[in-house]
Amino acid sequence: MKSIFLSLVYLALLVSFQLVQAQDQKKNADLPNGVIQGLVQDAAGHFLPAVHITVPSHHTGTSSSETGVFQLQLESGRSYTLHFSSVGYETQKHTVRLPATGGIDLTIVLASTSTALQQVEIVGRKETTYKTSSTFIGSKSATQIKDLPQSVSYASKELIADQGLMRVGEVVKNFSGVTQFTFYDDLTIRGFRINGQSNTQLLNGLRTSTGFWKQPLANYLERVEVLKGPSSALYGNASPGGTVNRVTKKPLDENRKSVSISLGSFNTLRTLLDFTGPANKDSSLLYRINLGYEDAQSFRDLQFDKNLIIAPSFSFLPNDKTRINFDLVYNNSKSRLDRGQSIMNTNDLYSTPTSLALSTGNDYLNEQTYNVSLSLSRKLTNWLSFNAAYMKTGYSEDLYEHRSANAYGVDATGATQPDKIAMQVFMRKRNRYIDNFSGYFNLEGSTGPLEHRIVAGYDYGSEKLPVGGSQLQASGYRNAANNGFIATYNPANKSRYLLDASGNPVPNVPHFDLSNILNSQRIQDDSKLFYAQRSFDPTYYYLNAGYIQDQIKIGRFQALLGVRYENYTDFDKYKTKDEKKTNQSAWLPRFGLVFTATSNINLYATYVQGYNPQTASNIANPNAGGPFKPLESNMVEVGGKSSWFDDRLTASFAVYQIKQKNTLYNANDPQNPDLLRQIGAEESRGFEFDIIGRILPNWSVIASYSFNKAQITETLTEAERNIQKPNAPRNMFNFWTRYSIPQGALKGLGVGFGTNFVDKRNLSISLDQSIPSFQIFNAALYYNVGRVQLQYNLNNLTNKTYWVGGYDYIRLFPGAPSNSLVTINYTF
Repeated sequence: MKSIFLSLVYLALLVSFQLVQAQDQKKNADLPNGVIQGLVQDAAGHFLPAVHITVPSHHTGTSSSETGVFQLQLESGRSYTLHFSSVGYETQKHTVRLPATGGIDLTIVLASTSTALQQVEIVGRKETTYKTSSTFIGSKSATQIKDLPQSVSYASKELIADQGLMRVGEVVKNFSGVTQFTFYDDLTIRGFRINGQSNTQLLNGLRTSTGFWKQPLANYLERVEVLKGPSSALYGNASPGGTVNRVTKKPLDENRKSVSISLGSFNTLRTLLDFTGPANKDSSLLYRINLGYEDAQSFRDLQFDKNLIIAPSFSFLPNDKTRINFDLVYNNSKSRLDRGQSIMNTNDLYSTPTSLALSTGNDYLNEQTYNVSLSLSRKLTNWLSFNAAYMKTGYSEDLYEHRSANAYGVDATGATQPDKIAMQVFMRKRNRYIDNFSGYFNLEGSTGPLEHRIVAGYDYGSEKLPVGGSQLQASGYRNAANNGFIATYNPANKSRYLLDASGNPVPNVPHFDLSNILNSQRIQDDSKLFYAQRSFDPTYYYLNAGYIQDQIKIGRFQALLGVRYENYTDFDKYKTKDEKKTNQSAWLPRFGLVFTATSNINLYATYVQGYNPQTASNIANPNAGGPFKPLESNMVEVGGKSSWFDDRLTASFAVYQIKQKNTLYNANDPQNPDLLRQIGAEESRGFEFDIIGRILPNWSVIASYSFNKAQITETLTEAERNIQKPNAPRNMFNFWTRYSIPQGALKGLGVGFGTNFVDKRNLSISLDQSIPSFQIFNAALYYNVGRVQLQYNLNNLTNKTYWVGGYDYIRLFPGAPSNSLVTINYTF
């Protein structure tokens, strides 16, 4: 009843406020002393929720409710300047003087501006819910997600925090059609693999890569989003399944500070800081700094992570037409490389514990990554603006590891030993550097009844693996003279090998004994091993691309037409006397159509093409074979997007078909485990459904379901035809909700609950190996006391044994058992 009464009050306020002009104010003796209350709406009279109202001089503020209503308590008899700001609207300042008694009613009308939307990624997102209204990833201009003719999944920082997540690989469990391939930075989207080392992921819309092995903390991210399907028309070579974009937190023009400390299972300690606000009096310089430190063990034997994230960001706004942003994300990671769980050679997934890792006490992995970027947005006229951004990525790797040789040990006859894993030792150092520049114009105008939003731009990108990258590798079996090793054992030539007392070949690196795990995990003496040197040959490529895109609107229809031309240049045998420059080029069209069926329902259809070179720079393995043709793909997608409950909740569905040819898979050649082969074609067809937002102001929800039939349609062997692709589940379902008690004795208490279901998955196209389906349940409790929030996350409530992915039964990647995390967060 109270909610109905409040709704009637808000409706009455709206009617009365619409009788006065924008920014009108009047004294109200019925209000308590010092109260400023009011309504925020747009030019059409629609309520504007989540508008930030701040009083910078007194470091206080509030936000408008779902019906645009706000209230502030200040001191009577004084003057104040209120700032009203929201994504997609011009920021407005309004000065009022409170009377000695009573309060003031205000009506504020914010003017919509596309220019403000174009600064979303520079100034920062002020929304504080699971729902995000606009995105840059689909069109390189701020576009309402409902108006984009392509499926987008995303997770805001609020959702990430509520679930207690710290890795992108964990975050994607909320997305339809997206799952982990391994527990590295390694994903499957709509049946197609994408990983952090492929240089097809995005950071703030610019191409970059990660170290692949370890995922950095996510505390510096505003949101993680995935544009489903090929995105080559805007970003060049990319996976046909989709593109991951990580959007960093940007400075805000209001002071916000928070500190959080988390303690949890596996000896986890994590500390995060997030400070933002104006750096000078006129707010022309804004700052934000995110710091993160993590020291954590793992449920996996001998594994640990020590991470340090330093992520400062500055925005300079010299005038209302120019914005300049500087961002740095630095990650220092110390850990061990976990190559997965191995089981007995009996195909029994439960024959070894999921905690089993093949590492030893003297293994280490040290990584350093930085992304530094500078971006500019300049409004040239009322209808024309220019945007430019440059980003440099640097990565260094220092690795020492004991790992499997992807095979079981053998006896004198060549038969596999079910409890012995053939091992190898890697010592590796290498660096990688990536440069990207993107410059484009945004033009808005009309020709007769047609409204246009045109993007025209130029991209440059390059990647270098410099001279010096190399690896020492010990593997195989010792030769008869015991002065070297042979990669594989051939019983027909037994005399060539050193044999033990039982006549079995002596491995260069002792086998890992699954029947005596603890002994194999101790520090190993590797001084007597024989090593072969492998060079990570220097590589270099660069690309130049130009593109143009027009979003055309007429009545209820919106069309998106675009084309990109890309020229890709690779240097084969770079830095050698046989260096040779090779070129590939492609025209990549994109077509989309959106129809506004009702005020809250849009229907769309789209066709896009994609490609991805497969050259020496991409593969960087001289034993892989080749040369290989580029990947070529296309997608047809139709769907719908809608909003409900006064735009608090959005729902979308998509039906798609993706085709790709020239995919590379491992050839499973015993003489060359790195050899790749190129299959003919593969196809993915499916359906996705997503819901995200709030049912009530204090009740948030996100849910998704996907069906995906991803198969190889043309291949070298008939047995591989039409089988489900590796790590591509047919069905997935995800659900999470949070409810907070708004009033009464339990005010401030909240509860969260969710579940994740992933269907059975194949591990290889050439091996009859799979991992079972699983469903896990997670929960959380929250308690807010003023500026302090206490949070308790409990994951995998039923202690389910499951696997998130894998390559084969020697390299399985298990999920974590039941675990918990306690977080205290202080905001000031």
